[in-house]
Amino acid sequence: MKNSIPPGAIEFLKLVKKNNNRDWFNANKERYLKEHEAIIAFADDLLKEMNKHDHIETPSGKKSLHRIYRDTRFSKEKTPYKINWSGSFSRATKKLRGSYYFHIEPGNSFVGGGFWGPNPDDLKRIRQEIDYDAKPFRKVLNSKSFKETFGTLQGERLTSAPQGFKSDHPEIDLLRYKQFLLMKKFSDKEVLNPDFLKQVNDTFKKMRPFFDLMSEVLTTDSNGISTV
Repeated sequence: MKNSIPPGAIEFLKLVKKNNNRDWFNANKERYLKEHEAIIAFADDLLKEMNKHDHIETPSGKKSLHRIYRDTRFSKEKTPYKINWSGSFSRATKKLRGSYYFHIEPGNSFVGGGFWGPNPDDLKRIRQEIDYDAKPFRKVLNSKSFKETFGTLQGERLTSAPQGFKSDHPEIDLLRYKQFLLMKKFSDKEVLNPDFLKQVNDTFKKMRPFFDLMSEVLTTDSNGISTV
């Protein structure tokens, strides 16, 4: 795991934040391309490590990366460039659910994963399983590894009970989730540490008990029969 995040990649983001306009960016395009290549190398090495413990559909580190160019068409914020490097990895085959994400930004770097936008059928199935038996979910979420790494489950939640459930349901805190996200933050010092890639990979590994549980739920029906 030789590739780490170089200081120049962080410094470039700070410059983009101060000079977020097309003239400056075009004048510094060569610098951008250089730092972008370093992030590609990091993502390539990370992908290799991830494939040792999971099956990743994303074909390359370069394909995992998100564009630095912002889509401003429907946003009030019109600055043209993002002030972060980021990438995501999808798991392979219909049986392996969940996705991984990394976000590098001065003062706001983190590693994440989970289920950002479950479709209505998936959300219904998850809630059905929580209603039937929430113990497997509680076991994962209350494990020492989960709490030390991620703290708590994150994501958007309903302010009231979802349709079909009472507000005094014993598992109402879990039933209200609309997203199921895991996140671990990293300081700038940690990001620039030579072992950052190892730390990211280890964090992804620790998501697996949650991913494995959710994958089992989302690939079976209420009787435990495979649907894929």
